[in-house]
Amino acid sequence: MREKTKLSPVPPSSLVQPETARRFTATIASVHIFLDEIRTFFAKDLGITGPQVSIMMTIKGLDEADGVSVRHVARALHVDPSFITTQTKLLEKKGLIRRQPDPADARVVKLSLSDKATKQIAAMTVDERSVNDVVFADISDEELAVLNDQMDELKDRLEKTCRRLAGGF
Repeated sequence: MREKTKLSPVPPSSLVQPETARRFTATIASVHIFLDEIRTFFAKDLGITGPQVSIMMTIKGLDEADGVSVRHVARALHVDPSFITTQTKLLEKKGLIRRQPDPADARVVKLSLSDKATKQIAAMTVDERSVNDVVFADISDEELAVLNDQMDELKDRLEKTCRRLAGGF
């Protein structure tokens, strides 16, 4: 039987009560579900799956003109590289992704969006703006930027916590 992982005692400076943290976690889980539904809506419009949309958007965000490695996309999406390989081969067949060996290292596959994908994403942007108008109706760009920064910090702390839990804290 596996021993329970013991967490360090909460430092006295922590002002967050367990119930507040649980409520926050539940809210984030609900937000994730709604975002996934929206992603699936856009995916259906493109004739692909939700995870494939995420892959394409990640490539778009990470590509700096010379493609992005499968490993880099997998790390950004927190999935196994084999999943990215399988899905990008399907996207390549649909003419949405280019897969090419890295000239510096033939073992590495570089991914980039095709012109077809770039056009489809541009067309999707109109719908995305309409969705954003509803989702972020009462939030300024500056407020959203602050929230993004806070969520990035939280994500980093969660990642650190997961590593510590995996190591026995």
